[in-house]
Amino acid sequence: MKLLVFGATGKTGRALLEQGLAQGHAVTAFVRNPAALEAQAGLTIISGDVTDAAAVSRAVAGQEAVLSALGPRGGNYGVLPGGVQIIIAAMKQAGVKRLIHVSSYGVGDSLAQMGWVSRKIVVPFFLRKALDEKEIEEGIIRASDLDWIIVRPGGLEDGARTGVYRCITDPLTKVGQPRIARADVADFILKNLVDEHFLRQAVGLTY
Repeated sequence: MKLLVFGATGKTGRALLEQGLAQGHAVTAFVRNPAALEAQAGLTIISGDVTDAAAVSRAVAGQEAVLSALGPRGGNYGVLPGGVQIIIAAMKQAGVKRLIHVSSYGVGDSLAQMGWVSRKIVVPFFLRKALDEKEIEEGIIRASDLDWIIVRPGGLEDGARTGVYRCITDPLTKVGQPRIARADVADFILKNLVDEHFLRQAVGLTY
């Protein structure tokens, strides 16, 4: 498939590039700094900013799925929700339906699933701004008519892809302190490029 990756220079984005290319997909990385990525067979690198609607539209045209692993830019909050709106508008214009977006555990109803330490200490004192922004992004996506999947990974870790993890959609399921390797987040995303089992759902990922 022809895949467009936003946030491709982050650790989760790089895992998507690596696995996507290994699986034979034609992958396009949309990045602010092209020099941050090495040229590879099957990889197209496009320079641009997610706030530039014209650049995003050019990148989206001709793609079959859009994968968003966008994250805050060094604590600079407030930019990415607008970027998500621009991506969605470009997808509608180009007729691209499948959007898989990386959010996080702790957003929305998933906060109640987490253990006491996460709910009372980690989220309110360390992650509140980032998760508030993710919640806005999720709302924008949910309001669209795209074929979206929202991915809510637990605490992100480095490590090899295992392909073995829990995919949680029931808000009553308790997860304690969720964690998962970025490589397995990429694994889930690539396994759901066309599958409709998790369509228009937020899916928690943890071991």
